[in-house]
Amino acid sequence: MFQDIQRSALIEAAFRALPRAYAPYSGFHVAAALLGESGTVYTGVNVENASFPAGTCAERSALNHAVSEGEKNFRAIAIIGGKHGKITTYCAPCGVCRQALREFCDPKEFLVILARTSDDYIEKTLDELLPMSFGPDDLV
Repeated sequence: MFQDIQRSALIEAAFRALPRAYAPYSGFHVAAALLGESGTVYTGVNVENASFPAGTCAERSALNHAVSEGEKNFRAIAIIGGKHGKITTYCAPCGVCRQALREFCDPKEFLVILARTSDDYIEKTLDELLPMSFGPDDLV
């Protein structure tokens, strides 16, 4: 079972990362904190680009950070986001990020925490957000 201390630490890590978001075009800042099986937390932020498709979401930024450090199995992710870094609602991952996360976890076990504060959050499994997903096991 996921412990409250882990959830709080993950949400707090996302809040610490949020000021590093680079969103000069949309003004919508997003941060994510990804918990690896090792217990290490990897953060990421959205990085926009004048050529819009070249930008990167916070969730994939955290995932790329983790994989580049050798981590390939994950337990949970906390995501926060809002216009100009002000968190007023829950920020869910886009479809591409959901699929990217699916590559490295069991969707029935992987937790997605959408937070407004450390005490105000929604928690879903990736399977709930990406039902009937396609993953590595489908290619075996």
